[in-house]
Order: sequence, then structure tokens, then C-alpha cells
Amino acid sequence: MARPEKLRLGDLLVQGDVITADQLTLALQQQKKSGRKLGRVLVESGYVTEEGLSQVLAKQLNIPYIQLKFYDLKPEVVRLLPEAQARRFRALVLDAAGEKIRVGMADPTDLFAYDELARILKRDIELAVVTEGELLATFDRIYRRTGEITGLAKELTAELGDVPVEFGELLGLTLGQEDAPVVKLLQMVFEEAIKMRASDIHIEPQEKYLRIRFRIDGVLHVQTDADIKVANAVVLRLKLMAGLDISEKRLPQDGRFNIKVRNAQVDVRMSTMPTQHGESAVMRLLSQATGLMGMDKLGMPPRILERMRQVIRRPSGMVLVTGPTGSGKTTTLYAALSELNTPERKVITVEDPVEYRLPNINQVQVHEKIDLGFDRVLRSALRQDPDVILVGEMRDQLTAEIGMRAAITGHLVLSTLHTNDAVATPIRLLDMGVPRYMVAMSLQLVLAQRLVRVICESCTRPHQPSPHELEWLHVETGGEKSALKVFSGAGCTHCNGTGYQGRTGVYEMLEMTNAVVEAANQPDVNIFMREARRQMGANSLRSDAMRLVGEGRTTVEEAMRISNEFED
Repeated sequence: MARPEKLRLGDLLVQGDVITADQLTLALQQQKKSGRKLGRVLVESGYVTEEGLSQVLAKQLNIPYIQLKFYDLKPEVVRLLPEAQARRFRALVLDAAGEKIRVGMADPTDLFAYDELARILKRDIELAVVTEGELLATFDRIYRRTGEITGLAKELTAELGDVPVEFGELLGLTLGQEDAPVVKLLQMVFEEAIKMRASDIHIEPQEKYLRIRFRIDGVLHVQTDADIKVANAVVLRLKLMAGLDISEKRLPQDGRFNIKVRNAQVDVRMSTMPTQHGESAVMRLLSQATGLMGMDKLGMPPRILERMRQVIRRPSGMVLVTGPTGSGKTTTLYAALSELNTPERKVITVEDPVEYRLPNINQVQVHEKIDLGFDRVLRSALRQDPDVILVGEMRDQLTAEIGMRAAITGHLVLSTLHTNDAVATPIRLLDMGVPRYMVAMSLQLVLAQRLVRVICESCTRPHQPSPHELEWLHVETGGEKSALKVFSGAGCTHCNGTGYQGRTGVYEMLEMTNAVVEAANQPDVNIFMREARRQMGANSLRSDAMRLVGEGRTTVEEAMRISNEFED
């Protein structure tokens, strides 16, 4: 392809009636002040979308527009262009065949970038237009630094040597040396975890090696295996960062620290545990850059979302969100809080730990070592004249009773409880010793939830169910499985070969209607369970998972995994 002619992006957009001349003038003024590219200024100002900008460029330059999320990229081809140059010139190698190479650019009118790419790649370039947002996401996904992490681990191994290092010497190797291999290793591990959307980092010493794994969309993936000799240095540095007792290796410890990764603040909750081959460390990553999800982004069915919003706007009562660890309960509660966080309401949270910092909300961290438990903080919170109280978890009878009294006496109380489904929640409260009348009077609504993985939209395809899946579909659809089309992910570079990308919620809701409350006051638990199931009808976790299968958003396998938790 011949070198493109010099074109002015603004003039192209005005000629194509995408923006007006006045909008271009304003954007150019803003560009001059900020120094950013004109295309980015236009998108951020709302004058044009990224897709619209790319399509206009493609049409005017007579080159293809490519949506990267549907393009089958090959990592070895993409890496023909080093990451530094790819990010600098906003360019991505799409295909390479013989002496020709196809390159996607966010701004193909950048002639300097074109000349540099031709010099680096030493081939004839065919241009295509891609959106900058998809381009940046692809950089993070393709240019993984597994090899560099392994190399730094080997460098650290060489520095430590074969002779056992004393504790004092090891401290000298790690403390105050920001360019030390252990520091660079951990920095790269955190950067890679954020790029891969990992929720947790697992540092696990084995007999002969140190395994580092990331949890992505609820599933663990091995990142690297390093020499076991680096384990002590890595864990020691992490304990220093978290302010833990570095001399104590026999007892579990919990801590937290903040780091800045790729211009984003990340709150890290860390837990250590002594194992047979050394201290294991698990870190939960809470990126403050992602912000809180709104309730309409959680994936709730419209009926449940509407009812949930109505109930949390009541002046009093208790709303419980239930499910096992890692099912998204805290995310749901924070989404509800974000809607309730108005100047007219005083909101107090009692948490262990405080996961997200929220503006204009009074958040209290429970500290059991100084006898600052849930019950004590909750009693004090009630004297602060709150309208809404969030209790991180109903851990015991005393906390539950105080929370329910608050719900009865004019406060809205939000909390979580570990139960399998919505129907089991009132029964669990009774088992904890909470008086039956208190459960019936205070509890307004129970929301049970799970998380299922979403099929990667870049590689989704029709799926032929296995005999076992067909039998399950037959039961769940009442024999109408033949009319149901199901899908799965083939696995691609966009989803790291898993066929899934991201997760969404699966929900069921039990509302404490008069009939359910009356049944809850009966001494026979079976009466309550029958009435509760009648009130819920077909709106169960299983049916909601089946809804996602029918919409092509998740697989039969994922729906079966959720449903198997509730087999009678």
C-alpha cells in the first residue's frame, strides 16, 4: 500500500457531516490547552463516538474498519511489533503474509507513525482502522509479561544464591531497595494481575517451586512457577508492605496496603497462612478506578430490580443479601448504597474489612483485637441518628438481634448472610437464636445470588449439548429442549482460551408478604417453606440461570454448576 496522503482529521469529520465547524473549533481550542490528540478530545467531548470516528476514517481513506473484539488475533503475529512502539503509535499487527503486513491504527492519518512502523516492520503495510478503546484493551491482553516475571524470579534466585540466607540478610536484600529484583518482580505481578482483570493473587510455596496464580472470573490460572528459594523474600516483602509482623511465621496474619498500578489506586487485602512448605499469601485486589456498579448493571431480572429498588427506599426494615463467599453480595449492597447515598440520608456502614471507600458515608472498620466487634459498633451507630445502616455480615445472634431491633425501630438495615438460597435465610436466623417475632416483623426482603461466567462474545458459537446436558435441559425446560438454542465459547485471545469473559449475577428474591410472615410465625418450619416457595413461584436461582442460557449469555455447563448446589 502506498503511503497515505496527509489529511486533517477535523476536516474529514466536517466534510462527512459527523461534526460541525463550531464543534471542531471548540475541540481544537481544547486540544491546544490539553495537548491530547484531536480524536480523543472529540470523543471525550461527546461530539462523536469511537466507532463513528473510526467508520468515517475508514470510509474517507478507503480502508477497512475492523472490530477487534470479533477479530481472531494471533499473539505471535501481534508481537512482531514491540509493545512500546505499539502503544506509542497506537498500532496493532493484525496479519502477516509474505512481504505484506496488515496493521490496525487508531489514527491512520498520522504519517509520522506510519513511517516509523514501516521502518520497524520492514514490510509493505496495509492499513485498517480500529477504535482506540479496543486497541488499548487488546494491548493489555496480548502483551502479557509472563516471560519477564519468570526472568525476574530467576534473577532473584541468582541473587539469593544456593546458600541459605539469614533473616537479617534477607531483610537487607528487600528493604529500601526499590530496584531490587523482588520489588520489580512484585510490581510486575501486580501490573499483570490488573491487566488480566484478576480479583486475587495467590502466592503458594510448594515443595520444589513457588507457584503464583491469578483468579480471573472466579477460576484460578497459573501465572508462573518460580524457584522455591524466592518464596521467603517475596512473602517477606509483602508482609512489610502490609505492616505485618515479619518475625511471626507460625500464625496466620491479615493486613492491607495501597499500591499505584498503571495510574490507578489499588487497595490490597492480604492474608498469610503457614503451610508445610512456607507461608502462603493471598491478596484480594480492589481497584478504586473501576468505581461502583449501579444496580442496573448487576444483571438482575427487571422484576427483581424494580422490587428491590422499591424496598430499599422504605424508611425501615431489613434487606438481606445471601450466598456463599465470592458470590458478589458486597457488590450488590454497595450498588444499593450508591442509590441511597443522598444528602437527605445519614448512612453508616459497619464492615470487616471496609472494601470500598465511599464519599459522604460514615464507614467503620471492625477491630476484634480491641473488642470493637459488630455488636459494639452497631450499638454506637444507632446513637448516631442514622437513616440507613449497612452491616457487613450477620455473624452471630447478638449482631442479628441488634440489627433487627434497629430495623423495627425506624432504620433501614442492609446486611449479608451465608445461606444457600432465599428460603433458607429466615430459618437460618431462627437457628441462630433470633426470636421468631423479630424475624417476621423486621425482615422485608431476601435476595439470594450467585455469579456465572459469561460467554466470550468474540468466540461464541452454537453448542451441541452432551447427553448429560440434554437430560438436564429436558428437566429444566419441561421437555421443550429441542426449541432451545444453546451456545458456548470456542476460546480465543480475547478470553485467554477459556471461552468466557466476565461474570454476571443470577438471582432469586423472597419478599416477606403478609402470607409469608404469617407462615414464619408458625412453629412448623415446613409451613413456612411451602408458603415461601409458593410466593417465589418459578423465580428461582435455577430458573434465572436457565434464562441466561436461553439468551445465549452463559453455557449449560455454568447453569448446571449453579443448579447442582441446590439438588434435593
